[in-house]
Amino acid sequence: MADEQQPLRRKDESASIGEVVEFVKTYARQETVGPLKGAGKWIAVGSAAALCLGIGLMLLMLGLLRLIQSEWEDVTDGRLSWIPYLIVLVVTAGLLVLTISRISKTYLNKEAK
Repeated sequence: MADEQQPLRRKDESASIGEVVEFVKTYARQETVGPLKGAGKWIAVGSAAALCLGIGLMLLMLGLLRLIQSEWEDVTDGRLSWIPYLIVLVVTAGLLVLTISRISKTYLNKEAK
């Protein structure tokens, strides 16, 4: 009986080595190609959103600057002409802090870390 089991084990081992190689190939594809495809889409959507938000906020801040300059006539003449720029800079810094505080750290594979 011991002799009969020995050849059977070797057949199983050679078959299992092929299976292991196939499992490793499948696992490597799953863990590299899949996340890279998802990462490309994730980066493209994030870049487009960042570009649109950047252009929109730049136009909004320029509009705020022009509004302050046109409505507050005392600061457009003389030594106080820098005050509208300071106001817009403070508002922009506040929006930047608010934006950074709202960023959530999500992962590409959406598994709990």
